[in-house]
Amino acid sequence: MIRLRPMRARDAGESHRVATNLELFFDLCFVVAVSFAGSQLHHALSEGHLAEGVLGYLTTFFAIWWAWMNYTWFASAYDNDDWLFRVTTLVQMAGVLVLAAGVPRAFQEHDFRVVYAGYVIMRLAMAAHWLRAACGDRPGRRTAVRYAAGICVAQVGWIPLLVVPGEWYLAAFALGVVLELAVPVWAERGSPTPWHPHHIAERYGLFTIIMMGENVLAATVAFQAEASAAGLRPELIVLALGALVIAFAMWWLYFDPPTAEILDSTRRALLWGYGHYAIFAAVGAFSAGVEVSIDHAAGTSHLSATGAALAVSMPVAVFLSMLWLLHVRPHRYGPADGVAFLGAAVLVLLSALTPAPIPLTALVLVALVVVTGATRRAA
Repeated sequence: MIRLRPMRARDAGESHRVATNLELFFDLCFVVAVSFAGSQLHHALSEGHLAEGVLGYLTTFFAIWWAWMNYTWFASAYDNDDWLFRVTTLVQMAGVLVLAAGVPRAFQEHDFRVVYAGYVIMRLAMAAHWLRAACGDRPGRRTAVRYAAGICVAQVGWIPLLVVPGEWYLAAFALGVVLELAVPVWAERGSPTPWHPHHIAERYGLFTIIMMGENVLAATVAFQAEASAAGLRPELIVLALGALVIAFAMWWLYFDPPTAEILDSTRRALLWGYGHYAIFAAVGAFSAGVEVSIDHAAGTSHLSATGAALAVSMPVAVFLSMLWLLHVRPHRYGPADGVAFLGAAVLVLLSALTPAPIPLTALVLVALVVVTGATRRAA
């Protein structure tokens, strides 16, 4: 068995730092939760429950994203890969699967009891991680103790969500979100954890790929089902090809600028990390939007043509806007780059008013890839 080692801080300047096999396995568990959330959004939108669907998706996706983010930043600073670290992480993964099992009920009925149970499992393991760090890393002890205490208090702060009347659930959820987001800000004050910029950039990139993989899977499964039922129609072929081009372009735009070099302070890294909630959620919502569009093409959706188009164009526009704000703007490529991104976001929204929204969105994103590539090379 791998020997037990003190959990000391890792070197933030360590060369060739990459994601471990355990981290990749950890991410794999989130595929289930992400898939459940996207599926619930798809069904809600197709049935015409717009407000309920969007609200349910944003709340359940926050629970998924925050659980992933907590572990990712800790592991960047303290992963020592001994047997206790592995076992504690595996316990967290079990909690993720419990959380995933509760996603449909949380989405449909605002019943977060199963999700809460999954969080309790993960939080106990996460607190154990931080307490080990407090014992092994004397310079970072205060920060580690703050994290351990903070996540436990935040977990208690979610209890009102389980007991308040239905009309108050959103206020209770907002309180829990504020508590969660405040913990890293408070804990990192004075003695930041030694997270690794290249490692964090890679971990976020890998989770983005997971979300984009859900896009491809969801579109393929939905297209296959409709093609089997209604025959392979030209409309479905154009829709599927357009969705695939959009997914490819989103990948290109996300990974084109380097990331690690802009994570040069804890404050900037926290804002960048928090902002990725919108990027990840938008990528996941895009896959649900493609499925809604396929339902509309097959005549099984309760949405209008414009509503089905907005289910695709809105997430893509949010993705472009947040990508520019977090990924592109810090590089200072010049005003032309910003105009191209924000102009593309507007054109994508306007495409929902046209007869061919997905092909037009695909063309806008391809043009954005070409234009930004040319302007950056020229600069």
